[in-house]
Amino acid sequence: MKKEREYCVYILTNRSNKVLYIGVTNDLIRRVFEHKNKLVDGFTKKYNLSKLVYYEMTKDVESAIGREKQLKNWHRDWKINLITQFNPEWKDLGEEL
Repeated sequence: MKKEREYCVYILTNRSNKVLYIGVTNDLIRRVFEHKNKLVDGFTKKYNLSKLVYYEMTKDVESAIGREKQLKNWHRDWKINLITQFNPEWKDLGEEL
């Protein structure tokens, strides 16, 4: 039997919570590991973004990508409110994975 895939939209920040990054993955644990260990060059490595502060899961890749695009178009305040509702203390959720 084929394993059903899950997709995740996630938000990373840095230690001071100043910069936000929104991404999509089909393996959140692997992707957070890559960010924390700076294994992939790019925006998250440049701005030291490795603190997972928000994520949501879906079974459908199209809805995950659509949600990523939606969140990327949100105002910063809306993103901050979303994170605060989900993770009031802005803890690094990656440590719990």
